[in-house]
Order: sequence, then structure tokens, then C-alpha cells
Amino acid sequence: MAPPPHGEKSTKVKEESAAAVDNRPISTILFIIAMQTEALPLVNKFQLTEDVDSVFPKGVPWVRFYGNYKGLAINIVCPGKDPSLGVDAVGTVSASLVTYASIQALKPDLIINAGTAGGFGAKGASIGDVFLTSEVAFHDRRIPIPVFDIYGVGSRKAFSTPNLLKELNIKAGKLSTGDSLDMSPMDEASIVANDATIKDMEVTV
Repeated sequence: MAPPPHGEKSTKVKEESAAAVDNRPISTILFIIAMQTEALPLVNKFQLTEDVDSVFPKGVPWVRFYGNYKGLAINIVCPGKDPSLGVDAVGTVSASLVTYASIQALKPDLIINAGTAGGFGAKGASIGDVFLTSEVAFHDRRIPIPVFDIYGVGSRKAFSTPNLLKELNIKAGKLSTGDSLDMSPMDEASIVANDATIKDMEVTV
């Protein structure tokens, strides 16, 4: 019998790898939260301790809180304050850097990017709603060249968690992210094109 085509074999390997990840027990959880004021309720809830001997490179402003909760190793990492201006280092660049560094240093089994976001009433969002992101995309990476335009939007599915949605009885929706707080007409058009229910500045990393 002839061996399967290369593409079929690759797909099978990918499926087996994904299954192995899905079945891996979770023992270390990493929360990425843009602003420390957003993180403090969880820090207090889990009774976490600030890491004074940082696992990160010397000189970075990143802040880590850690501890154990019901047998799980909990880590909350924030990008910290801009060294020059003293404001929270918000935005996709800081979030990407701190997420990558945290993965390398902490080897988490589960990563949760949490925080506040804007919601669109026309899409069913209300103040105080909790959303689980189903899909993410950029709304301010405009590259009007074929294929590069798709790369710029960077749309991707979030990890599927149907049991979590059911257990917590929360909403799901697409999220659009970018590095500006205001809503320019071009950003708004892209957000509509992304079919987004919520908008933030850190999730697509």
C-alpha cells in the first residue's frame, strides 16, 4: 500500500499534536493583564505575592504576581509602567513582548489575556458583560497590498472552550484590537468588517 500524501501525513501529525495539548493537565496558569489596577482584584482574590526577584530580564518594567490557588500555580503578569512617562505600558507591542517573555520564563499550560474592553450595543454588548473571545483581529494594521492586507488584519480563531462558556454562562464574541483608544472612521470601518462585538488594545498578540 502506498504511503499517504505528504499533506495528509502532516495533517494527521498536527491533529495528534493538538489532541495531546488538549489532554494535557493544567497546573500553571498565566494571566496577562495590561493595567495593574485591572489586575489587583485577582491578585487579592488569589492572595498572590509580587515577585521581587524577577524572572524577567533586568531593567524591564514588567510586574509579576504569583502564588497557588486550589493546587494551581497562578501567575499574573502586567507590562508595568513606562519608565519615562510613568503611565501603564498599554498596547499590542508591550502585550506581545511580555506574553512571549512570560511563556519562555514560566512555561504555562494555560494563558488568559484578561481585562476591560469596549463593547458595541448594536452587537448585543452591555456595560458589565463578561465576554469570552471567539476570534481576534487587528483594525489598525492597514497594508493595502494583496495578501499583505490579510496579514495586516491577522484574523485568527481563539482557543475553543465550549464547556467554560456553558459553565460560566457568559457571552462569546469576536474582538478587534489596535493601538489607539479613539475611534477614527477608518478604524470603525475595519471593526465593522471584523464583525467585532468588543474592542481593546492588547488581545491580538
